[in-house]
Amino acid sequence: MVQNRNSKKLEIFKKNKAVIKFLGVFFGAYIVLTLVYQFYLDSVVSEVYFPEPITHIVALQTESLISFFGYETKTIPSHYDPSMLLGLNGEYVVRIVEGCNAVSVIILFLCFILAFKKDWKSTLLFIFAGSVLIYAFNVLRIALLTIGIYEIPEHKELMHGTLFPLFIYGFVFLLWILWIRNYKINENHNNA
Repeated sequence: MVQNRNSKKLEIFKKNKAVIKFLGVFFGAYIVLTLVYQFYLDSVVSEVYFPEPITHIVALQTESLISFFGYETKTIPSHYDPSMLLGLNGEYVVRIVEGCNAVSVIILFLCFILAFKKDWKSTLLFIFAGSVLIYAFNVLRIALLTIGIYEIPEHKELMHGTLFPLFIYGFVFLLWILWIRNYKINENHNNA
Protein backbone atom coordinates (compact mmCIF):
# COMPACT_ATOMS: atom_id res chain seq x y z
CA MET A 1 0.00 0.00 0.00
CA VAL A 2 2.80 2.44 0.96
CA GLN A 3 4.76 1.51 -2.15
CA ASN A 4 1.64 2.08 -4.27
CA ARG A 5 1.22 5.61 -2.82
CA ASN A 6 4.90 6.37 -3.39
CA SER A 7 4.71 5.18 -6.99
CA LYS A 8 1.63 7.37 -7.56
CA LYS A 9 3.49 10.37 -6.11
CA LEU A 10 6.47 9.61 -8.32
CA GLU A 11 4.18 9.32 -11.34
CA ILE A 12 2.54 12.68 -10.53
CA PHE A 13 5.98 14.24 -10.11
CA LYS A 14 7.13 12.84 -13.48
CA LYS A 15 3.97 14.10 -15.23
CA ASN A 16 4.41 17.59 -13.77
CA LYS A 17 8.19 17.77 -13.94
CA ALA A 18 8.18 20.74 -16.37
CA VAL A 19 5.76 22.73 -14.20
CA ILE A 20 7.71 21.96 -11.02
CA LYS A 21 10.97 22.94 -12.73
CA PHE A 22 9.43 26.19 -14.00
CA LEU A 23 8.10 27.12 -10.55
CA GLY A 24 11.38 26.19 -8.84
CA VAL A 25 13.53 28.21 -11.23
CA PHE A 26 11.12 31.16 -11.34
CA PHE A 27 10.63 31.52 -7.58
CA GLY A 28 14.22 30.57 -6.76
CA ALA A 29 15.60 33.22 -9.12
CA TYR A 30 13.01 35.75 -7.94
CA ILE A 31 13.93 35.29 -4.28
CA VAL A 32 17.68 35.46 -4.97
CA LEU A 33 17.49 38.51 -7.26
CA THR A 34 15.09 40.34 -4.94
CA LEU A 35 17.42 39.75 -2.00
CA VAL A 36 20.42 40.94 -4.06
CA TYR A 37 18.50 44.07 -5.09
CA GLN A 38 17.41 44.71 -1.51
CA PHE A 39 21.02 44.32 -0.36
CA TYR A 40 22.02 46.86 -3.04
CA LEU A 41 19.34 49.30 -1.81
CA ASP A 42 20.36 48.83 1.82
CA SER A 43 24.09 49.23 1.17
CA VAL A 44 24.31 51.94 -1.47
CA VAL A 45 25.11 55.36 -0.11
CA SER A 46 25.88 58.00 -2.63
CA GLU A 47 26.54 61.67 -2.18
CA VAL A 48 26.16 62.20 -5.93
CA TYR A 49 23.20 59.99 -6.87
CA PHE A 50 20.11 60.50 -4.71
CA PRO A 51 18.05 58.51 -3.73
CA GLU A 52 20.26 55.81 -5.28
CA PRO A 53 22.10 55.61 -8.64
CA ILE A 54 19.54 53.74 -10.78
CA THR A 55 16.57 55.91 -9.82
CA HIS A 56 18.69 59.06 -10.15
CA ILE A 57 19.78 58.11 -13.68
CA VAL A 58 16.19 57.20 -14.67
CA ALA A 59 15.07 60.65 -13.47
CA LEU A 60 17.80 62.43 -15.46
CA GLN A 61 17.08 60.42 -18.62
CA THR A 62 13.36 61.12 -18.24
CA GLU A 63 14.17 64.81 -17.88
CA SER A 64 16.20 64.70 -21.11
CA LEU A 65 13.42 62.91 -22.99
CA ILE A 66 10.81 65.41 -21.84
CA SER A 67 13.13 68.25 -22.90
CA PHE A 68 13.37 66.57 -26.30
CA PHE A 69 9.56 66.82 -26.52
CA GLY A 70 9.90 70.61 -26.11
CA TYR A 71 9.16 71.16 -22.42
CA GLU A 72 11.39 73.09 -20.06
CA THR A 73 12.33 70.55 -17.40
CA LYS A 74 14.23 70.42 -14.15
CA THR A 75 15.03 67.52 -11.84
CA ILE A 76 16.17 67.97 -8.24
CA PRO A 77 16.53 65.68 -5.23
CA SER A 78 13.62 65.91 -2.79
CA HIS A 79 14.37 67.22 0.68
CA TYR A 80 11.37 65.39 2.16
CA ASP A 81 11.71 61.78 0.98
CA PRO A 82 14.02 59.54 -1.09
CA SER A 83 12.89 60.71 -4.50
CA MET A 84 13.71 63.01 -7.38
CA LEU A 85 11.31 65.83 -8.17
CA LEU A 86 10.66 66.38 -11.86
CA GLY A 87 9.29 69.71 -12.98
CA LEU A 88 7.87 71.02 -16.22
CA ASN A 89 7.83 74.69 -17.10
CA GLY A 90 8.69 75.75 -13.55
CA GLU A 91 6.13 73.52 -11.80
CA TYR A 92 7.14 70.30 -10.01
CA VAL A 93 4.79 67.65 -11.32
CA VAL A 94 6.00 64.20 -10.20
CA ARG A 95 8.24 62.41 -7.75
CA ILE A 96 10.40 59.62 -9.12
CA VAL A 97 10.99 57.05 -6.39
CA GLU A 98 12.91 53.77 -6.32
CA GLY A 99 9.79 51.86 -7.44
CA CYS A 100 9.74 53.86 -10.68
CA ASN A 101 13.13 52.64 -11.92
CA ALA A 102 11.81 49.34 -13.41
CA VAL A 103 14.36 47.14 -11.62
CA SER A 104 11.62 45.03 -10.01
CA VAL A 105 9.89 44.68 -13.40
CA ILE A 106 13.18 43.62 -15.00
CA ILE A 107 13.71 41.06 -12.22
CA LEU A 108 10.24 39.62 -12.87
CA PHE A 109 10.96 39.50 -16.62
CA LEU A 110 14.35 37.87 -16.09
CA CYS A 111 12.99 35.16 -13.77
CA PHE A 112 10.33 34.14 -16.28
CA ILE A 113 12.87 33.91 -19.10
CA LEU A 114 15.25 31.87 -16.92
CA ALA A 115 12.40 29.49 -16.08
CA PHE A 116 11.94 28.86 -19.82
CA LYS A 117 15.69 28.77 -20.48
CA LYS A 118 16.87 27.43 -23.81
CA ASP A 119 20.58 27.46 -24.46
CA TRP A 120 22.52 29.96 -22.35
CA LYS A 121 23.62 32.15 -25.24
CA SER A 122 20.15 32.93 -26.61
CA THR A 123 18.66 33.14 -23.09
CA LEU A 124 21.23 35.67 -21.88
CA LEU A 125 20.98 37.63 -25.14
CA PHE A 126 17.19 37.84 -24.81
CA ILE A 127 17.46 38.80 -21.13
CA PHE A 128 19.92 41.58 -21.98
CA ALA A 129 17.91 42.89 -24.95
CA GLY A 130 14.62 42.63 -23.07
CA SER A 131 16.03 44.39 -20.00
CA VAL A 132 17.35 47.26 -22.11
CA LEU A 133 14.00 47.57 -23.89
CA ILE A 134 12.07 47.48 -20.61
CA TYR A 135 14.37 50.13 -19.14
CA ALA A 136 13.96 52.39 -22.21
CA PHE A 137 10.22 51.78 -22.32
CA ASN A 138 10.03 52.69 -18.63
CA VAL A 139 11.80 56.02 -19.20
CA LEU A 140 9.32 56.72 -22.02
CA ARG A 141 6.45 55.70 -19.70
CA ILE A 142 7.57 58.12 -16.97
CA ALA A 143 8.05 60.92 -19.49
CA LEU A 144 4.58 60.42 -21.00
CA LEU A 145 3.02 60.10 -17.55
CA THR A 146 4.69 63.33 -16.41
CA ILE A 147 3.53 65.20 -19.51
CA GLY A 148 0.05 63.69 -19.11
CA ILE A 149 -0.20 64.79 -15.47
CA TYR A 150 1.04 68.26 -16.41
CA GLU A 151 -1.38 68.64 -19.34
CA ILE A 152 -4.46 66.90 -17.91
CA PRO A 153 -4.04 66.72 -14.11
CA GLU A 154 -7.67 65.66 -13.57
CA HIS A 155 -6.78 62.20 -14.98
CA LYS A 156 -3.69 61.72 -12.80
CA GLU A 157 -5.11 58.73 -10.86
CA LEU A 158 -6.29 56.94 -14.00
CA MET A 159 -2.95 57.45 -15.73
CA HIS A 160 -0.72 56.63 -12.74
CA GLY A 161 -2.81 53.83 -11.26
CA THR A 162 -4.11 52.07 -14.37
CA LEU A 163 -2.91 53.12 -17.81
CA PHE A 164 0.82 53.41 -17.24
CA PRO A 165 1.23 50.22 -15.15
CA LEU A 166 -0.70 48.48 -17.95
CA PHE A 167 1.74 50.11 -20.39
CA ILE A 168 4.86 48.61 -18.76
CA TYR A 169 3.43 45.24 -17.67
CA GLY A 170 1.73 44.82 -21.05
CA PHE A 171 5.10 45.33 -22.73
CA VAL A 172 6.72 42.71 -20.46
CA PHE A 173 3.87 40.32 -21.22
CA LEU A 174 4.47 40.80 -24.98
CA LEU A 175 8.16 40.00 -24.49
CA TRP A 176 7.20 36.85 -22.58
CA ILE A 177 4.86 35.79 -25.38
CA LEU A 178 7.62 36.39 -27.93
CA TRP A 179 10.03 34.26 -25.87
CA ILE A 180 7.53 31.42 -25.38
CA ARG A 181 6.68 31.32 -29.09
CA ASN A 182 10.38 31.22 -29.93
CA TYR A 183 10.93 28.60 -27.20
CA LYS A 184 8.19 26.34 -28.58
CA ILE A 185 9.47 26.70 -32.16
CA ASN A 186 12.97 25.66 -31.07
CA GLU A 187 11.59 22.85 -28.94
CA ASN A 188 9.58 21.52 -31.91
CA HIS A 189 12.68 21.64 -34.16
CA ASN A 190 14.74 19.80 -31.54
CA ASN A 191 12.08 17.07 -31.21
CA ALA A 192 11.74 16.58 -34.99
